[in-house]
Amino acid sequence: MLRIHFTSEDLRRTRVAATIGVAAETYHSLEMLRNSRNSSLLDTWRLSVAGRLGPHSRALTSLLPVRGPGLDPLALTGDPPDMGQAMDNLLSTTGPRLRREFDGIDFRPEHVPWARRLRDGEREALQELADALGTWHRLAVKPFWGRGRSALVALSAHYADLVVEGGVDLLLRSLMVPGVRWRPPVLEAPYPRRTEVRLRGRGLDITPVVFSPHGVSFLWDPLDTARPPRLLVPALREPLADDGVTALDGGADPGMASLVGRTRAAALLATTRGCTTTEMAQRLGVSAAAASQHARVLRDTALITTTRRGGFALHLITPLGSALLKAQRFNQEGV
Repeated sequence: MLRIHFTSEDLRRTRVAATIGVAAETYHSLEMLRNSRNSSLLDTWRLSVAGRLGPHSRALTSLLPVRGPGLDPLALTGDPPDMGQAMDNLLSTTGPRLRREFDGIDFRPEHVPWARRLRDGEREALQELADALGTWHRLAVKPFWGRGRSALVALSAHYADLVVEGGVDLLLRSLMVPGVRWRPPVLEAPYPRRTEVRLRGRGLDITPVVFSPHGVSFLWDPLDTARPPRLLVPALREPLADDGVTALDGGADPGMASLVGRTRAAALLATTRGCTTTEMAQRLGVSAAAASQHARVLRDTALITTTRRGGFALHLITPLGSALLKAQRFNQEGV
């Protein structure tokens, strides 16, 4: 049982965070792939990606523990929504942080030398790990990330609305996680071991996650005692399936380009899996200011929505935008 004790100051400082970051989600996806007893909402995803494991992912799978707690990728990569930034953060991780994260984990004996190289901060080893993280993300997470991120946005927005409606007390009473109970001033949740947590005025970051078991997870940073701990809660409400968007890899089709302009059509396509303004700019090959302008036009015409969470703007296609894309494909294919 996990018991989190709140003071009035803790309640005041508790907030909803948008994401643990795409790199942390990518690492946790491997844990979910290995443990099929976790959420059945990931069964379709497991069947789709199980065959994508290979030598390219060994640098990651070697770090899964035999038993007990594993790495905290959030501490190594931070929580940016952009994989490139997360990989840069990993490569610049400090020695004390690396030692703290790798010490005490029960790795398989044959993987201990590899983990030791990472613990010691070898640049080549860190680069190999970053490359493996990026590859696994591209193969197993990115094709599903539009629906996954939609679930994150929906739940974080719902939680934010609860705070506006009834304060943090209503939020804690409405987490919708089996076994979680708010008995003021203590939040109780099923946990592998009995753990008493006193927030001591730091508050709590409540963060939805896609690749999560049925219950909650609790993270805290021993090297930063001023930072609020995180309570991770599952965001999925329906099975995670492939976005099924093939046009992303081929660019905007001629019908879309003639309707809204080639660049803006590409911007709309980018939002089918969800994207930040920075990600849209990178995809279009334009400045962030130009991407923001394209997003504004699409938003003003109700083709996308924009949600601001955790310091970034997330753009997602609307049902109207999806219907427009489908209609264009229908007309182009002549079926």
